[in-house]
Amino acid sequence: MKEFNVGLLGFGTIGAGVIRVFQNNAEVMEQRLGARLTLKRIADLDITTDRGVKVDAGVLTTDAMQVLTDPEIDVVIELIGGYEPARSFVLKAIEQGKHVVTANKALLAKHGEEILSAAAAKGVDVMFEASVGGGIPVLSAIKENLCANNFRCIFGILNGTCNYILTRMTNEGADFASVLKDAQAKGYAEADPTFDVEGVDTAHKLAILVSLCFGTRIGLENISIEGISKITPLDIQFSKEFGYKIKLLAIGKRENGQVEARVHPTMIPVNYPLADVDGVFNAVRLVGDFVGPVMLYGQGAGMDATASAVMGDVMAISRNQIAGGGRRTPAMGYLPEAMVKLPVKPMRDIVSQYYLRFTALDKPGVVAKISGILGRYGIGIASMIQPERKQREAVPIVIMTHEATEAVINDALAEIDQLDVVREPSHFIRIESEME
Repeated sequence: MKEFNVGLLGFGTIGAGVIRVFQNNAEVMEQRLGARLTLKRIADLDITTDRGVKVDAGVLTTDAMQVLTDPEIDVVIELIGGYEPARSFVLKAIEQGKHVVTANKALLAKHGEEILSAAAAKGVDVMFEASVGGGIPVLSAIKENLCANNFRCIFGILNGTCNYILTRMTNEGADFASVLKDAQAKGYAEADPTFDVEGVDTAHKLAILVSLCFGTRIGLENISIEGISKITPLDIQFSKEFGYKIKLLAIGKRENGQVEARVHPTMIPVNYPLADVDGVFNAVRLVGDFVGPVMLYGQGAGMDATASAVMGDVMAISRNQIAGGGRRTPAMGYLPEAMVKLPVKPMRDIVSQYYLRFTALDKPGVVAKISGILGRYGIGIASMIQPERKQREAVPIVIMTHEATEAVINDALAEIDQLDVVREPSHFIRIESEME
């Protein structure tokens, strides 16, 4: 029986999951592949900590080069994370003629073009299904089953930490700080949660999705990023009253030769399928010109779900080799020469509905002043909530607008914030009522 040797860089949580797949599902993988997969070497700086799986000591090493330069290893799995030394190790594996599987979305978002160009020159495959959506097979769906479509838009809940926090805030009325602290205690959030809660992790994944769906290269610097740390229980409460839920969405659209690429808290109607994606789960909703809307849902992170995606890539590469070739499917869904550099629409030109929240003194004429300024900027009011009067106290005033550009919203709010009756900077959340 044909045998493929695999080397693993990184023996953390996901690495332990990969080992569990090798140990528990070797038979089913052989039955489906017609070949044997062997985990030949595992490299990690720490090879003494108990990861909950038993590994022969002879397989372990602290020297990554023993994996990268071993002529018998066919596929290298990179699970180190971050930019370096992951980038250098991946490029070294490619230089040695080895195929690469990675779950490293940050690496791909920043250095993907360099890595994929090196792989093309060497004639090896680089696969990264686990980098977006964990165990959800969204990338292979885009590149394979849905590849005859022109995609119009992408909507994704792509970070389990943020989704868990917003779900708890919605269901319990809790504030952001307390839920974050509890999420850290339960292991759903890192000790330093900045990349998650400020939207950077989601933006890394959106960069990959935009490239695959729209055939354009996009850097993290081109994506507008806003996290969830400013969302308050008041925002959650008022969104419920209007019939919406707040989710951290990754949004990508292509229209009139431009792309939109943005990550921010978004209000979506409670009857939309994405609104039901709660807890640590992820989902991606795609709209193609022929297939229409498609939603993929599942575990977006975690040891077993991510390991499942990693091993799916290892098996896909092995199938290519059994069939006598590689690079059957372009890594980014489009042939490299067909990738273009589409302009990214500036946020000031984005058109949306908006939820606006003001904190102002409860005095006669305050609402008229605010609505008058909005009217002068051509911003229509769809609905409004004004709590009961509390004379001489500051109260929230909440307005839902009709569609407007971000530029006029920002200009109007800057003027409103100068009113002597406004006590705090105004706050807005974008509304996405159309996902077609």
